[in-house]
Amino acid sequence: MSKGLIGKKLGMTGIFTPDGRYIPVTVIQAGPCVITQIKTQDKDGYNALQIGFEEKKKARVNKPLQGHFKKSGSVGFAYLREVAVEDPGAFSLGQILGPEIFKVGEKVDVVGTTKGRGFSGVMKRHGFSGGRKTHGSKSHRIPGSIGCSAYPAKVIKGKKLPGRYGAARKTVRNLEVIDIRPEENLIMLKGAVPGYRSGLITIKKIKFAK
Repeated sequence: MSKGLIGKKLGMTGIFTPDGRYIPVTVIQAGPCVITQIKTQDKDGYNALQIGFEEKKKARVNKPLQGHFKKSGSVGFAYLREVAVEDPGAFSLGQILGPEIFKVGEKVDVVGTTKGRGFSGVMKRHGFSGGRKTHGSKSHRIPGSIGCSAYPAKVIKGKKLPGRYGAARKTVRNLEVIDIRPEENLIMLKGAVPGYRSGLITIKKIKFAK
């Protein structure tokens, strides 16, 4: 069983359970992904599958990659990722993987890139409460004192300050699989996942299915 899949975030919605509970879900296009390379312990030092997602035109693929994709009978892919497997011998080049590798009720980890929010202050970036709003105060949204007096007379590394916020790799763990629709390559996960609509994500199994 493959341990992961490449997907695309389509957006959020909600579904009702048979007992009337409302569950917010994120809809993800999970695959189809094609196996472009099989890595083994003997040859590469670890067991994994290289999978491709979203085909792209041959003219947009350079010659070395064209030769690489030709081994699996593919033209080319926009995205490549590696996912761990226990038995690489159970797979073949060119094999297609879809959301059927997951099960309803299973827990998964989702890796994505958060929305970029540009240069932000400490209140938005780190949740600072801000200064007093009383008469005469001139400290409202600034970070406040950051120095260390005479010693060590420098700003300590890692201090929370203004800067670029978002656009970072983020992993959300233990999201429950609510529904799977293999015919449409769709999977629905409970809660939110990082990123914007149409953003690339990777869905990973927490542990191998037994």
